[in-house]
Amino acid sequence: MRTGLSATEVAERVAAGRTNAFTQETSRSVWSIVRANVLTLFNGIILACFLVLLAIGRWQDALFGFSAIANAVIGSVQEFRAKRSLDRLALLNSPSARVLRDGVEADIEVGDVVMDDLIVLRAGDQVPADALVVETHGLQVDESMLTGESDAVEKSVDDRVLSGSTFVAGEGCAVVDRVGADSFANSLSTEAKRFSLIASELRSSINRVLKWVTWIVGPVALLVLNAQMNAVGGWSDATSSGAWRDAATATIAAIVAMVPLGLVLMTSISFAAGAVKLARKQVLVQELPAVEALARVDLICLDKTGTLTQGDIVFDAVHPIREQAGWERVLAWYGVQSDANATARSLTARFTDQPEVAPTDRIAFSSARKWSAVVFPDGMWILGGPEMVFPATTDDAGRRELAAEAERLAATGRRTLVLAHGTPTTDETVPHDAVPVALLTFREDIRPDAAETLAYFAAQEVGVRIISGDNPQTVAAIARDVGLDAPSGFDARNLPDDDDALLRVLDEHLVFGRVTPDQKRRIVVALRRAGHTVAMTGDGVNDALAIKEADIGIAMNSGAAATKAVARLILLDGRFSHLPSVVAEGRQVIANIERVSMLFLTKTAYATFLAIVFGILMLPFPFLPRQLSISDGLTIGLPAFFLALLPNAQRYIPGFLRRSLSFAVPAGLAVTLGITAYARLAAGLGVPEAEVRTGSTLILTLIGLWILVVLSRPVTRFKGAVIGVMMVALVVVYTVPIARDFLQFVDLTLPTALLVLGTSLVSIALIEIVRFAHRRIARRDEERMVAQRAAK
Repeated sequence: MRTGLSATEVAERVAAGRTNAFTQETSRSVWSIVRANVLTLFNGIILACFLVLLAIGRWQDALFGFSAIANAVIGSVQEFRAKRSLDRLALLNSPSARVLRDGVEADIEVGDVVMDDLIVLRAGDQVPADALVVETHGLQVDESMLTGESDAVEKSVDDRVLSGSTFVAGEGCAVVDRVGADSFANSLSTEAKRFSLIASELRSSINRVLKWVTWIVGPVALLVLNAQMNAVGGWSDATSSGAWRDAATATIAAIVAMVPLGLVLMTSISFAAGAVKLARKQVLVQELPAVEALARVDLICLDKTGTLTQGDIVFDAVHPIREQAGWERVLAWYGVQSDANATARSLTARFTDQPEVAPTDRIAFSSARKWSAVVFPDGMWILGGPEMVFPATTDDAGRRELAAEAERLAATGRRTLVLAHGTPTTDETVPHDAVPVALLTFREDIRPDAAETLAYFAAQEVGVRIISGDNPQTVAAIARDVGLDAPSGFDARNLPDDDDALLRVLDEHLVFGRVTPDQKRRIVVALRRAGHTVAMTGDGVNDALAIKEADIGIAMNSGAAATKAVARLILLDGRFSHLPSVVAEGRQVIANIERVSMLFLTKTAYATFLAIVFGILMLPFPFLPRQLSISDGLTIGLPAFFLALLPNAQRYIPGFLRRSLSFAVPAGLAVTLGITAYARLAAGLGVPEAEVRTGSTLILTLIGLWILVVLSRPVTRFKGAVIGVMMVALVVVYTVPIARDFLQFVDLTLPTALLVLGTSLVSIALIEIVRFAHRRIARRDEERMVAQRAAK
């Protein structure tokens, strides 16, 4: 009998550092968070402009530098707080390993495994460290996460099992021979289980905008600098007189206004805040951008057991078929095995009298064949799905009767198994002389929140597919109990091999039974290929492959370690009712960021257009950096913090960047036309430069506040309060002497005031036209999305 290492031997290995301890980040490291928020190209541009202004003695115009620092600090702190919350949850729910020490089986942390430990392996376990098999009873390993091969590999004595792989069938023992950083999975890729990037439309769209701005900021800066140098007397005179400082200050004002710094910050904060809010609801987000991906889900695939049902299976009844001595003791043996699943363990409530002799052989349960077997001196006993053990044939009346009775029981929503007896085989097949002894039925309690949750998905036009390894009629009966229109279930053994034909079947049926793990994955892949954004939930190891392939994999915390390892989200308390909150949180993030992005991109658009227009027309740039800073703060920066975190149930519609730019670009043109017209008319009236700048800043702030009003519609009390505070702040900075002096604001003469008012009203009217056209574009996008979903 194997006893494993002794306590003394374990202590020696720990002292020698021969443990499996290996630092594995569950989210981004502190350094990567700081680097992402601080060491960016745009922060470099801002820093360079900041230092130039300090060097030429214009510190008053360097306010944007402190704003950029605040953005970086706030972004880092917010994301670090999210990291700390998620890491704490991940630590509380970290995987464990099962080892044999001093003859006693114990669950320990993966990092506490030491060299030469004897690890106990069962279906659903993930291998904690590289090891050599020393004992096996039908061990089958899924190494797809390491090798990409999806087929399970059967392991014999002296075969190697690699850390990161998963056992899908059988049981056995293995001796650890490589630990920590030396193990295969860790040496292959330490990034595999660390912070990874998933498809994020928000992030990719924002990165595209940043790339565009990066390419044009240099040429635009040169264009503006040339115009400003000529506006103060030409390069030669400006250099000799010192007027070049004014030209440099104006150029920096143009450059800084083009950079959408806050947009990146708001996106990071929204992701982090969404993850923390979900964590409070016992939903662990393994990757922050997964919060956004939730908004795009239009079809969710559910496993029945542990998702629609509680997962606690209760033995129901025996339906005898023929007399066969010893069958009750065989069922008692099944119930107490170390690798017994929930169904087998429920047998112990009824069957307690164990066999008097030990079995001579056994065949472990497999998700693919859906039966297991044990050999006693009196023959081979098989326990499994009736249609899998005894496929119905037209020329066998007995099998047809058995299948009909099993279908009748399954249609009541009860899980049905058959116990059969026959002559032992040597090739892990059902004996040709096997005969059914009894049908066994089991009950599952439906989750009380399942019907309400599925009703939510129906209302949100999120499609549902139930894919389970159970009898199709059993699954269909439970689906009907939770409100789905499922007259019958489709037997996955009849799924077509052709992908197009498979999609047609998936469109016609909601419930699928007798689905193998590989078929679950194939279903998810086919749905994604058809254009769906697919979420997959499950708790068993047979769900791991499909969860890995889904856009968003969702695992129950009570599920297998392998399933949780590949999931994007983990429901820590296993409550299916959290899923509506999860989807709603994703929709809030993407809808609010779309609204906020239109604010920031409008600023980038008009700043770029103004720089180009004033550069071409050789006009003095009508703002100081400090004046742009206060305008940006009142119309974009401060309101964006509130808007980004407000509740928002708007459904996701593809085309985030196109829609944002379809508002930002024409709105930016409207602002540019207004400011340019004002500057030209003011110059024609001989308005002093300080008054021109004051009027320009006032126009820009008024238009910016109106854009804020437009994008906040419908304006709730809270939004109205935020906008009201910004308007009060505008009055304060224009009336309080200290603020006026610092910002170099002057009183406007009547002609200038009328010009400011007229320009503002015309620009606001243009903004309303832009918004009207933009809403029509958004409506067309929504109609197109509805049509595409209907076509699917």
